[in-house]
Amino acid sequence: MSGFQYRNGQLYCEGVSVTKLVEQHGTPLWIYSKNELLSRLREIQTAFAEVDPVVCYSVKANGSLGILRTMALAGSSFDVVSGGELFRVKKAGADTTKVVFAGVGKTDEEIRFALECNILKFDVESEAELDAIAFVAKSLGTVGRVALRLNPDIDAKTHVKTTTGKKGNKFGMDIERASQLAEKVLKNQYLSLSGIHMHLGSPILTTDPYEAAAKKAVEVVREYRSKGHPIHWINLGGGFGISYRKNEGLPASEYAKVIVPHVKEAGCRLTLEPGRYIAGNSGILATQIVFKKQEGGKTFLIQDGGMNDLIRPAMYDSFHRLWPVAPKVAMPEDVEGEIAGCEKVDVVGPICESSDYFAKDRYLPPMERGDLLCTFSAGAYGTAMSSNYNAKPLAAEVLVDGETAKLIRRRQTYEELVSLETAE
Repeated sequence: MSGFQYRNGQLYCEGVSVTKLVEQHGTPLWIYSKNELLSRLREIQTAFAEVDPVVCYSVKANGSLGILRTMALAGSSFDVVSGGELFRVKKAGADTTKVVFAGVGKTDEEIRFALECNILKFDVESEAELDAIAFVAKSLGTVGRVALRLNPDIDAKTHVKTTTGKKGNKFGMDIERASQLAEKVLKNQYLSLSGIHMHLGSPILTTDPYEAAAKKAVEVVREYRSKGHPIHWINLGGGFGISYRKNEGLPASEYAKVIVPHVKEAGCRLTLEPGRYIAGNSGILATQIVFKKQEGGKTFLIQDGGMNDLIRPAMYDSFHRLWPVAPKVAMPEDVEGEIAGCEKVDVVGPICESSDYFAKDRYLPPMERGDLLCTFSAGAYGTAMSSNYNAKPLAAEVLVDGETAKLIRRRQTYEELVSLETAE
């Protein structure tokens, strides 16, 4: 996380002190490094440059308008899974003609909106969806460009809740079934099949699943072309893993080594949908310790940020590095296990659920009420999955560029919390 460094005992985001940001904007507070975002995007663009990729940043990872605007200005396109995400992309000033629309449950209204935005293509997940796109396209007198999402039955060895490429998942179609639907597209003047799509899950920390998927993609492209389909896109989704613990995440160049040769062999252009890889280590969550509690033989650090802000630990048993913003002990390379000068604690939030925790039995430097704590690698699936559970207002977000910090979302107020409701 090169955008975040400790200097003289204080955590900085680029050239700005996290403590000063908290003094200005309070806690919980999301803080993003603009230059880390751009660096990760450029890394992917460079690694796959041989096949002229369309890199579609996955909005579901973090759809804050300030993030989307930053991505758009840097040449990224976008992967969306709802009409709301497409609206966000449009609101951020992005070119919607390079947008890819995925997801298993697109409504007719969402399909219509996407066609009106002239998106690059739909990743189609079922025959019923194909029929819906054809119906809406006919009503508009236009053509829906589609890529069939194939389920290659590849085990990416990731969390059971985030695997998407195994037989029996709700995503995609069996390759044999998709071949039948490809023939259906040829007979419909309101549909155009331009590519295939495979997404294996997330986060994936080896290249083997991508190599297997790319090989299958080449076979499918050859088959479809032999039957008259002008296939010129291969979409291998996203899912590249990042380093939450140490250095377990691979650089984009390693994935490119096993993907690019097969895309070139197929004579196709490549679409990628990275989200976590770009946003994950580009953001942190700063919180404040509300109470320190000792009970039942355990020490609890109760912070003001909870599972309503960052649900990943509660939902996926995910690991995040935690360390004070102004620590009494320098953060070691390995933050798992016993650490000299630290005490074993559970870091929990204020939500009335036993699942509201950020870490259990973690060794941290001594902390007291009022101290600031940082949760690292929180830029992806943090704000995007946050909620108002327990009537907690949504936290503020700040984007840092060098020595400049810009508030890209102010903290939600109590009045805004109930603004859509009525008691009458």
